[in-house]
Amino acid sequence: MTSDLGMPGNNHGHTCTCGENDSATLPVLVASEIPHEIRHAAIFGALEGSAQGIELVAPHDPLPLLAQIEDRWPGIYEVEYAERDTAWRLLLKRRAEAALGA
Repeated sequence: MTSDLGMPGNNHGHTCTCGENDSATLPVLVASEIPHEIRHAAIFGALEGSAQGIELVAPHDPLPLLAQIEDRWPGIYEVEYAERDTAWRLLLKRRAEAALGA
């Protein structure tokens, strides 16, 4: 027997009672607003908490972070650079086939 606990990735829509609703846009996380000591851990938590992924705004090209994400979740996230000018804006999207297995 399985139960739907309302956790991200269940593909049944937004089921908790937080008052928010699902939208087509990804939640935005500005890395420079997170203390450096916990920055990567906070980003990992945001990825785990979002069924679709996140939009990450970073002060530099986060190649070490992207390598860590791929090590933790091989093939789960696709990365799209939305901006590479005055800021680094990346869309970290959960792949559709990965969401089906979640």
